[in-house]
Amino acid sequence: MKYFEKEKLELIKSKISNIQNLNILELGVQKGNSTNMFLEICNQNDGYLTSIDIKNCSTVSADKRWKFIHSSDNNFEYVDKFIANKQFDVLFIDSYHEPNHVREIFYHYFYYLKKTGIIFIDDVVWLPYVRNGVEDNNFIERINRLTFDKLLEIFNNNIENLTLDINFRGSGLAILTKIGEKLNKEKKIKNRLFTIKNLIKRFIYSPKPKN
Repeated sequence: MKYFEKEKLELIKSKISNIQNLNILELGVQKGNSTNMFLEICNQNDGYLTSIDIKNCSTVSADKRWKFIHSSDNNFEYVDKFIANKQFDVLFIDSYHEPNHVREIFYHYFYYLKKTGIIFIDDVVWLPYVRNGVEDNNFIERINRLTFDKLLEIFNNNIENLTLDINFRGSGLAILTKIGEKLNKEKKIKNRLFTIKNLIKRFIYSPKPKN
């Protein structure tokens, strides 16, 4: 399993295990760890799982409650033929970890999610991958940071449409709940930490706070 994956799967399980007749959409199958966890819940709660992966993962399970779609998850014209009439309780995003791809599929599949539906996005935390960190990796640090920032930009202009929580264990897990019917375009967050004014305060003049 990936770094802290078992713990994250248990967290997801705790969030959705009481949903009856749940309908799950999974983006990214790989070795089937999350797939089998979702199927366990589906069999307990009379649910159904639809999974999409660009690789052929059809042998991961023969469960009758599972539909596998062999495709890139942003091949919307093809995928939509299979899910056009469905509404999902859960959306799990763990496919191509690139911020613009995550944004693209998030905005598309959001509209297939029921109101109060839950979205889980894996690998959004960079802390273990920083220089001299426990999983020191320059590429993953960078891509997870960018994905994290992209989620904040989306949330920044959709506070009335989404809730957002971040679990910082391992490579991180974003947990969002759909509370509105539409999504606004993401909004850049203006960072004032690096303005000339704040740089002067930081390096030249830093007054003590008043009592």
